[in-house]
Amino acid sequence: MTRALAILMMAAGLPLAPAFAAEFRSVGSPAAILYDGPSLQARRLWVAPRLMPLEVLATVGQWIKVRDVSGDAAWIERAELSAQRTVVSRVNAPVRAAGQEGAEVLFVAERGIALELVDPAPVFGWIRVRHRDGSSGWVRSAEVWGL
Repeated sequence: MTRALAILMMAAGLPLAPAFAAEFRSVGSPAAILYDGPSLQARRLWVAPRLMPLEVLATVGQWIKVRDVSGDAAWIERAELSAQRTVVSRVNAPVRAAGQEGAEVLFVAERGIALELVDPAPVFGWIRVRHRDGSSGWVRSAEVWGL
């Protein structure tokens, strides 16, 4: 993509598509330990909560190297992950009744809240999400991480 085309797309509010689609999973267990290597004997780094989205970087047997929203990379056991797609809000993000700026605000997803991704394909910069309480709506794709 040329720089001029990228600037034109950004000015029109269209998302820039990456050269490749990143693979994301979410933590499926109530809490998962992440390690600095692909082994239970490796150093424990942190605990990830249920539904936290993680970007898949590499796979070695039953271990997956992942990156979190802050950019930190670590290893997690494959069994701790779910194919369910989630995103996490980067800001206090208004979730709207429709995928447009003037639509009614249904609720605000506070920064750091995980939302289930109802449809992974952004529509003119908006994605459909569902809160764990069942409320659903549209949020700007730029306001979440995990796509």
